[in-house]
Amino acid sequence: MDKHISVAIDGPAAAGKSTVAKRVAKILNFTYIDTGAMYRAFTWAVMEKGLDPQDEKASCSIIPEVSIDMFEDGTVVCNGVDVTRAIREPRVSSNVSYIASYKDIRLAMVDLQRAMAASKSVVMDGRDIGTYVLPNAEVKIFQIASVECRAKRRYDENVSKGIPTSFEDVVADVEKRDYIDSHRAFAPLKPAEDSVELDTSPLNIEEVVDAILAIIHEKTGIEIPCH
Repeated sequence: MDKHISVAIDGPAAAGKSTVAKRVAKILNFTYIDTGAMYRAFTWAVMEKGLDPQDEKASCSIIPEVSIDMFEDGTVVCNGVDVTRAIREPRVSSNVSYIASYKDIRLAMVDLQRAMAASKSVVMDGRDIGTYVLPNAEVKIFQIASVECRAKRRYDENVSKGIPTSFEDVVADVEKRDYIDSHRAFAPLKPAEDSVELDTSPLNIEEVVDAILAIIHEKTGIEIPCH
């Protein structure tokens, strides 16, 4: 491929973005960048320091102290610690939207994300990839689903990973994150004007993957490998 291609997948919490983005990236041999995991790792770092994630000044004060590394197998390392499992725990999930709303933290993460996309073809998912992080991405998809559908997916994911939670708590968390993500002052969650909206509520994972691959082919003309 002569030209690097960027695929931006945005949408609300638990819309299934990460799951399908990983599969799409693997099929296309692109690099998958999970921006949500980066903010989760920073949230974990804030809480490990004993700081309040709802305290913007305190949270931003540790930016120079936080290092985040992501690996092809999905491992996330923060300050030398493997936090792959820890960042999915409810205590992180319920606070990550606060951390992700702070401008200085977003700017630090965005610099890292843009650097990754400048050197390779990527599939990147998050809240503001198409609108802010990669505004010139060749493909922009805004993936949505009903609150109930998203909560069920997140609940099932937590159960499969042995993370204790209740469905009611997950619904409440999804609704809270929707509000925070869409109302933050800096780079709020919203579809880019040139994005393609994809409602995944009635679709299984493979159907979503196929739909996204079709959009990528339509937008870029690249051939989609058999999968």
